[in-house]
Amino acid sequence: MTTDIRDITIIGGGPTGLFAAFYAGMRGASVRIVDSLPELGGQLMALYPEKYIYDVGGFPKVLAKDLALDLIAQALQFEPEVILDEEVRQIHTEEDGTFALECRGSVQRTRSVIIAGGKGAFEPRKLDVPGYDDLLGRGVHYAVRDPESFRGKRVVVVGGGDSALDWTLILKDKAERLVLVHRRDRFRAHEKSVEKLYEAEGADEVELRLFHEVAEISGNGVVESVTLFNNQTEDQTIMEADVVLTFLGFKPDLGPISDWGLEIEKNRILVSSLMATNRLGVYGAGDIVDYEGKLDLIASGFAEAAIAVNNAVHYVNPDARVNPGHSTNMKVFKDK
Repeated sequence: MTTDIRDITIIGGGPTGLFAAFYAGMRGASVRIVDSLPELGGQLMALYPEKYIYDVGGFPKVLAKDLALDLIAQALQFEPEVILDEEVRQIHTEEDGTFALECRGSVQRTRSVIIAGGKGAFEPRKLDVPGYDDLLGRGVHYAVRDPESFRGKRVVVVGGGDSALDWTLILKDKAERLVLVHRRDRFRAHEKSVEKLYEAEGADEVELRLFHEVAEISGNGVVESVTLFNNQTEDQTIMEADVVLTFLGFKPDLGPISDWGLEIEKNRILVSSLMATNRLGVYGAGDIVDYEGKLDLIASGFAEAAIAVNNAVHYVNPDARVNPGHSTNMKVFKDK
């Protein structure tokens, strides 16, 4: 067990957790971030670093990885302790009211906790077809790290949501051939993206295979072809391919969080308007929490992080104000 105790330990190193770490440092609290991923940034870095985000204040548009890097720089300026590739398995309340976070390889002590774990452990929905598991990572992918790696390749994108359409539009100018496969003729994506998709099809930049599904992915060590079938006519087509990108969404899985004695409903932690859970001293923020009027937005996560931190600071030190005022008047920045 570590002998170091922090005022606030933040579980989750995504955008909400990073902003919480910054805000806690701004409030003069000692901070620790624990994340199960090997790098900070959460899904911004792990799943869609090259996608543009349009609904964050102050940015007409910003690449996910650039937003993540700025959030990391903002969070680290107050030198929080950062523990990566570590999973919190249980939260124990000690006799003195502090907490012991039982992790996979350590026990971390803290005076309060903020859970900012996104949607929990994100497990991609798999294509239940022959070849998927065998060729995963060898031509089959569920996320894009480097769009340039697909330049000159024959790419098949599977899905009908925002991620599928966004990456189709991004990769159409890089791939030698790009085919979007969707089992219906309606998309679960932003109307503007659908409009751009059909424009790209009209310009012969993208091939659409609607009412089609993947029957098999074939290859000797790497992807070589994909077998599609028309779910209306049951006709099959074998198509040569180098890459299969599957954007079928993710299964929400709270993992160990579901055993922490928290009030949970529909895979979300219920919190009050103070972002407080039913466990005294434990708060939540971001996509993992729910309350009346909840919006799953990065912008909302920032506000929730500030509320959670301010109340955690007051919990740790009842003499501390909940509302610290505006940052422009804070001594900590004048000193810096």
